[in-house]
Amino acid sequence: VQLQASGGGLVQAGGSLRLSCAASGRDTFTINVMAWYRQAPGKRRELVADITNGGNTNYADSVKGRFTIWRDSAKNTINLEMNSLNSEDTAVYYCRSTGIRGVSWGQGTQVTVSS
Repeated sequence: VQLQASGGGLVQAGGSLRLSCAASGRDTFTINVMAWYRQAPGKRRELVADITNGGNTNYADSVKGRFTIWRDSAKNTINLEMNSLNSEDTAVYYCRSTGIRGVSWGQGTQVTVSS
């Protein structure tokens, strides 16, 4: 499975951004869970949100109520709508898929929130 992330950028505090991650390859049907992680400078990579094939979602406490993850199964894509962004959201965001073939990571996309 190959993952291609897009949508990062620079935004002012209080603004919004949408990230997308497209899965491709012959094993995409084996994916069970797709997720967004992030890693800020000097910090460990952390889970932001994930979504199962059944549509169940899970969010980090720090983003609940501000971020929304959803899945377009027909396009093998997940999206992350990020609202009310603040400086603590500045990080490199990574897409990840998990399935019976194992784990795949996409390249990171930088999100920078200016105050």
